Amino acid sequence: MATQILLPKIGFSMTEAAVAEWLVEDGAQVNEGDPLFLLEADKSTNEVEAPASGMLRIASIVGETYEVGTVLGTIE
Repeated sequence: MATQILLPKIGFSMTEAAVAEWLVEDGAQVNEGDPLFLLEADKSTNEVEAPASGMLRIASIVGETYEVGTVLGTIE
């Protein structure tokens, strides 16, 4: 069963953020807790970790801004 990678809400007033960089390539194996991508929001950059282990499938574009809760990819 696939686990969705959602854009997290990091700050109290945060409603959207941009994917600054994927740290793992599409199709790569990841382990739960591994750094997945950098998120830019409210003039800060945060590293987001994998919520599960498996194969990464990226569904978002670097540099694009997304709303909190948007599915950025899956781990199968």
